[in-house]
Amino acid sequence: MRQTIRLGRIAGIPVGVHWSVLVIMLLLADGLAATVLPAAAPRQTVTAYWVAGAATAGAFLACLLAHELAHAFVARHYGITVRRITLWLLGGVSELDGEPPTPRADLLIALAGPVTSVACGALAAGGAVAAQAAGLGRLAVAGLLWLATINAVLAAFNLLPGAPLDGGRVLRAIVWRVRGSRAAGARAAAYTGGLLGTLLVAAGFLEVVLARNVSGIWLALVGLFLSWAAGAEQRTTAVTELLTGATVADIVHTVPVCGYENQTVEAFVRSVASRSSHRQFPVVTIDGRVLGTVSLRGLAQVPAPARATVRLDTLAVPVRGDQLLHTDQALTDALRVTATGRLIPVVDPAGNLAGVLDSADLARTVELAALGIPPGAGDDRPDVDAEPPPRIGLG
Repeated sequence: MRQTIRLGRIAGIPVGVHWSVLVIMLLLADGLAATVLPAAAPRQTVTAYWVAGAATAGAFLACLLAHELAHAFVARHYGITVRRITLWLLGGVSELDGEPPTPRADLLIALAGPVTSVACGALAAGGAVAAQAAGLGRLAVAGLLWLATINAVLAAFNLLPGAPLDGGRVLRAIVWRVRGSRAAGARAAAYTGGLLGTLLVAAGFLEVVLARNVSGIWLALVGLFLSWAAGAEQRTTAVTELLTGATVADIVHTVPVCGYENQTVEAFVRSVASRSSHRQFPVVTIDGRVLGTVSLRGLAQVPAPARATVRLDTLAVPVRGDQLLHTDQALTDALRVTATGRLIPVVDPAGNLAGVLDSADLARTVELAALGIPPGAGDDRPDVDAEPPPRIGLG
């Protein structure tokens, strides 16, 4: 089962929804149709409640998407590429390919989402007033008022000053501006995010125990998520500080193990793959440009009799630009790419293969940096794919 369902593109940005959103939307529509709308607009048909509930839930999903698009558009304004937008259980996330260049950019990107939620809420409230004046019925008014309220709540919650909420990003930008350090801002936001998560867990627990209200479980779950996300933010900040100033060239394997486009599977396996510790390999053209990658698993799917004639260029999986690293790229950028666990081709300014990098290389670099050894300074280990030294006989 695919985790994310792709909806398409908006202004060139891929948009998808996690399967959990569909479950939440169904539960939300059910709650609106069974409880909220009947209380606000009694004596309507069951069908009317369900239609209004589904429409209101769908409008709320559109508001969540607008919230994320606002983040994305402001990020683009500051030259940051937006990889994708994904809506999921607790809202949405805009995946940015890079960090804001200044505290001001960080602040405006963070505020764009809550401001949009407030605008959506105001639009819904205005729609409720207009619906009432036009005599469209209490059901339409009730749905619009609920939409206005939930957007206001969403904006207020997102502005709480703790990572990974938008308010945490606002706090990061302010501390960054005052202290002149992005890392200091990130640490402050992560700390308050962890504290906020703990408070929400405690509040949810007390709501269940003292008020006998099971909705406290949801509050506690949100708190647990915030605590986990804040911890992840702290770890990422610590790693980023260790790698600041280093480039990919500092740790890349400059003698890459690769295949050539005109090599057959049999020749490549015999001369390269069987002598390497890697499971995935870049495939390059004759002039050194990266064509794609092949894996041992993919090569094994080629029938044995055909391996002597099938060439690597027919099997290579194309590599997108965001799946490559450049020698002059900041090493912190490699954190995102190597998180996939795959071997990442590294290219030089001319676009030719300069080496390879994987998550193990980066993990080793981080651990050495924590011991005071800067990236690349301790990298005098022998290449695992190089020819072994000759054996010396003992008689």
